[in-house]
Amino acid sequence: MNETVTIGAPGMNVAGIVAEIRASVERKRAEGAYADPRVARAEKSNLTNLQNDDDFFDFYMACLRQAFVVDINDFPIIERRPRLGKLLVALKRTIWNLLKFYTYRMWTQQNQINGLLLSALESSEQKHRTTVKALEARIAHLESERH
Repeated sequence: MNETVTIGAPGMNVAGIVAEIRASVERKRAEGAYADPRVARAEKSNLTNLQNDDDFFDFYMACLRQAFVVDINDFPIIERRPRLGKLLVALKRTIWNLLKFYTYRMWTQQNQINGLLLSALESSEQKHRTTVKALEARIAHLESERH
């Protein structure tokens, strides 16, 4: 059973609204508004805006560069329950300070590992791009000699 549902209002220019939204998204993308790692995670299954493998790789490498550091900073502890709220916040802050002391070294090591892996991936990718370009040039040269 295929039913078509049409929603509209007199005087609405749907095509104009869609064009305006697309233009706004493109402008924001060009300004880097969507380069946030959270956006990358939300967009991981919607890759239609990436035109080729180089665009895909460059986009996700930029996201990795922004997201490879584990955030070890303090964060606000908020308690919404009115009863015992201040006591619970104090308890949670104490627990956080104990955990932070215990896990700080682990987070620091993870940040180092993440940075090394990112550097290794970038170096490997650059080496492969250089190799592919050299091979493409060699193939083009050999093909031109053959003709």
